[in-house]
Amino acid sequence: MNLFEQALQCLQINEPQKKVAATLVLNQRWRQGELSLEKTPDILSLSRVGRPEKPELVDPRNVPRRSFSTLKGRLTLAHAIAHIEFNAINLALDAVYRFQDMPPQYYTDWCKVAAEEAEHFTLLTVYLQQHEMAYGDLPAHNGLWEMAVKTDFDVLVRMALVPRVLEARGLDVTPGMISKLEAIGDTALVNNLRLIFNDEIGHVRIGTHWYKYLCRQRGLEPKATFLELIAKHMQGARFGPFDTDARIQAGFTEDELQSLLNHFN
Repeated sequence: MNLFEQALQCLQINEPQKKVAATLVLNQRWRQGELSLEKTPDILSLSRVGRPEKPELVDPRNVPRRSFSTLKGRLTLAHAIAHIEFNAINLALDAVYRFQDMPPQYYTDWCKVAAEEAEHFTLLTVYLQQHEMAYGDLPAHNGLWEMAVKTDFDVLVRMALVPRVLEARGLDVTPGMISKLEAIGDTALVNNLRLIFNDEIGHVRIGTHWYKYLCRQRGLEPKATFLELIAKHMQGARFGPFDTDARIQAGFTEDELQSLLNHFN
């Protein structure tokens, strides 16, 4: 059995729980040495990836606003994060499938990320179900997968802009969410977000590791290249305020963070 073919099959599954189950099996089988790294003859461009008919995808400006003071607002927040985690499963699977010239450890890392994102999605859908709500009940936006499509031509660009920009943003905002939820006493959602936050530090660190590996391989200076890629592919990007401790744990340097603030604010 072939890792790349199996990752593509997971990517193309529409039903969320089946995708979760298949992703967990993929990670287990790769770790047990059951899957080969034989390249596929063609790598498909996936403008649309496996996903259910709902949630309805809308412009980010039309996504429901999230409040912490009401149960409805917290369910809206949990739904939005569940959607991010569902997209993150596909992003990690695509990182495995699409870039077939990387060292074996790269695939170990991204299979692990895919499995952890699947676990995060499950935690949040259980939280929603406990409050008589389901994933898909609210509209969402497609920004994460749009960035996957935009970066599908180069693994270095993918590592730079998805883990180190989009996913790293979660490291900045999640601690504030947790503080507000603790004040309200929503222990279940707090516990879910704490676990997700800790895992996401590791995911961004994996992206940082492979980004810097690719820069070394290509003779590129990491900080300057990172700034150039953001300017080229993410016009209008803004950065900060940062959760500096979390970002440093995830592989950023203080100099790099200051450069982001200087160049994009």
